[in-house]
Amino acid sequence: MEIIFLDNRIAVCVKPAGAASTDEPGGVPELLRAELGQPRACALTVHRLDRVTGGLMVLARSHRAASILSRQITEGRFEKEYLAVVCGIPAEAEGSFRDLLLRDRGQRVTRVVTEARKGAQEAVLDYCLLGSAAGRGLVRVALRTGRTHQIRAQFAARGMPLAGDRKYGAPPEAEKGVALWSYRLAFDHPQSGERMDLSLEPPQTWPWTEFEELLWKRN
Repeated sequence: MEIIFLDNRIAVCVKPAGAASTDEPGGVPELLRAELGQPRACALTVHRLDRVTGGLMVLARSHRAASILSRQITEGRFEKEYLAVVCGIPAEAEGSFRDLLLRDRGQRVTRVVTEARKGAQEAVLDYCLLGSAAGRGLVRVALRTGRTHQIRAQFAARGMPLAGDRKYGAPPEAEKGVALWSYRLAFDHPQSGERMDLSLEPPQTWPWTEFEELLWKRN
C-alpha cells in the first residue's frame, strides 16, 4: 500500500478500492501495519471511505491524534474532495445537492427520501463539472456531510449513477469498479497544527482515461 506521508502521529496512504476502511482482516489499518512491518502498530480510522472507493485516506497513529482529527471533522475543518465519473452530464456546471438519506441495512443501500422519518439524515454536497466525454461527466465533489454511500446515492437519485456502480443503477460495463476516488484531503496536523493539503489523481484506468487531458496533462 502506497504511503504519501508518514510521521509518528499520522499516516496518509492510498486506500485500495475493495479494502475496508475499518480495522479488520484486509482493512486499511492492517494493510498499513503490514507496509510498515509493525503488526502491533497503532493505526486508527478517523474517517471512512466506501469499500468500492480508492484514494487518499488518513489514519491516526495515536489515540490523541485520532481525537484531534475527529474534532476537526465534527467542526467542519477537515476537508474531503472526490473525483467521480457519472453516467450523464449535470444540467448545471456547478451546484449543491441537499437531500434526506435513509440507509437500508437489509439491502445495504442508501436511498433519498422526500419526508423526514426515523433514521433519515441530511446530506449535503457541492459539485463542479470538470468535463464530459462519451455521455459521461467528470465531477469534483466536496462533501459537507459524510453519510454512507452519500455521493453514489445523491447522484443516482438524479438519474446520474456513477460509472460502474451497478448497485445504484449504472449500466453494465466490461470493466469493473466504481468511478469514485478520494482526491483531496486538507486538515490541521494534530501535533504541529500545520495545515496539510494533499491531492492525488486517480489511476490511469477506465473510465478515468476518458478524461486524460483534464486529469494528467493539466501542466
